[in-house]
Amino acid sequence: MYCSKCGSDIGSARFCSQCGTPQAGMIVPAPGPAAGPGPAPQIVVVRAPKSPGVAVLLSFLLAGLGQIYNGQIGKGLLFMIAYLCSLGLMWVLIGFIIAPILWIWSMVDAYKTAERINQFGV
Repeated sequence: MYCSKCGSDIGSARFCSQCGTPQAGMIVPAPGPAAGPGPAPQIVVVRAPKSPGVAVLLSFLLAGLGQIYNGQIGKGLLFMIAYLCSLGLMWVLIGFIIAPILWIWSMVDAYKTAERINQFGV
């Protein structure tokens, strides 16, 4: 097997020894009934890579969509609700300050989260 990021030969390792990238689809199987006592099996689930550009674009269209794309549903809905409330507060002028801050924060957070998912798989 070869690393999906740098192309190094990794054999059957779960992580590349050159760049440290977790390999997609690598799951440690649970021991069968004949395995006997021992440490509990570990199951490694690696998320599919996310495009930071798509995450930013979605958050540009509506704050919170980038977070939902990254798999953070609750955080995305929270961003959406806060952003829509701040748009509603524009009639008292405070929304003109809060809405752009939430919008930019949502785009930056979506980008950094997609990068973190690609780098660490979480």
